[in-house]
Amino acid sequence: MEIKAQNIDHKDIFYPPGGILLWIIIILELITFGLGIGGLVYYGKLEPELFHQSRIQLNTSIGTLNTLILLVSGYFMANTVLKLKSGAIESAKKYLVWTMLGGLLFVGLKSYEYVEKLTGDLYMGDNMFFTFYWLMTGFHLAHVLVGLVILVFSWWQIKTRPRSLQVTDLESGAAFWHMCDLIWLLLFPSLYLIF
Repeated sequence: MEIKAQNIDHKDIFYPPGGILLWIIIILELITFGLGIGGLVYYGKLEPELFHQSRIQLNTSIGTLNTLILLVSGYFMANTVLKLKSGAIESAKKYLVWTMLGGLLFVGLKSYEYVEKLTGDLYMGDNMFFTFYWLMTGFHLAHVLVGLVILVFSWWQIKTRPRSLQVTDLESGAAFWHMCDLIWLLLFPSLYLIF
């Protein structure tokens, strides 16, 4: 069974993969997280010792593992799109399942890390570092959960109605998923490594 790709003029900036509205949202999200990281750096310069002492209370091993998980998950997502474009529906479904499993593993590890912080009495109101930590990682986690909902919907479409799924629909989900990867690649060093 072959899925026909839509003809897209790749030179036309108003029709990027996933649509222009999605890319406006992605740019706004990146700006939002960029401002958050800018605030983190600003306050970190005001209280460098406090930020350092707070940062070393984070679990860098879990943060590193979550980074690797999201990168591998992003690789699987890219392969999902490639397989769907080539008409390999079963392979696309398998890669999409691996992508979602990576996302679920990220959520599980992040939840474990949150429980670890809460049982260690490290709350959002403790200091500015933990305010930024909880807000930015929580906002990112919300994005990962939304991404998982999008991926589950895409998987369901591939499974039940593969002919009705447009490659551009899957590319939209992939763009959102890769945005989650990119945001984490900015948050991880900012929160876990720099201070």
